Amino acid sequence: MATKFYPVADKSEFSDNDQLHVSLNDEEILLCREEEDYFAISYYCSHATLSLEGGYIYKSKIICPYHGAEFCLKTGNALTPPAYEEIKKYPLSIEGTTISIGVEEN
Repeated sequence: MATKFYPVADKSEFSDNDQLHVSLNDEEILLCREEEDYFAISYYCSHATLSLEGGYIYKSKIICPYHGAEFCLKTGNALTPPAYEEIKKYPLSIEGTTISIGVEEN
């Protein structure tokens, strides 16, 4: 499989600790900004398949707004219960101010 990058946003659309819901190739993705760092993760929590959008971002982590599970934005690893399974992490490409997310294609 090859990874194809799709432009999805401009850096100017984000404030610090901001988020954007993106749909790409039938995948739901949450694009997050923490200070000057950007991350793309699964839109849904692995615990109860509820949205991570609106979760509190700090120290490269996001806290699920529903049950408090924490995930590493860098790796997608579940850090605290009630989540035990990691979430998907997507590669990013930033050229100038354009942010692109990579998804695998057949």
